[in-house]
Amino acid sequence: MQFKLLNLGNYYERHYIMAQAEKMFTVAGTATQNGITKARFANDMVARVKILTKNNCTNINLVELPRPMTKLEALQYLAETGNFSGDAAYAIANKTAEKTKVAKKAEIRVAVKPAKVKATAKASTKVEA
Repeated sequence: MQFKLLNLGNYYERHYIMAQAEKMFTVAGTATQNGITKARFANDMVARVKILTKNNCTNINLVELPRPMTKLEALQYLAETGNFSGDAAYAIANKTAEKTKVAKKAEIRVAVKPAKVKATAKASTKVEA
């Protein structure tokens, strides 16, 4: 990961330069911790389950994805399969809505205003008698 340091007065602030491509995941699902169910993503099922159980998570339901996917793609896949119900389905739906909003904000919007055109035609008519 690249980073750059900016001089901001008496201290330096580190800004990470994020890659243009989003991170891809091979495992996705849900887990409940302290009564809150959240969508979870990983690339190694065994390591992720160990971490979640170590952190006292319950109702761990992770699925191997058919191919590496972004978070939004993985959430859409989980919603389509229909293997989740109750709090897990609600968590997936909320995270999907959140990711969709972020994706829409990232789109570039170009607004084109029609130009106002004033027609000023001076008609000169000569009357000859």
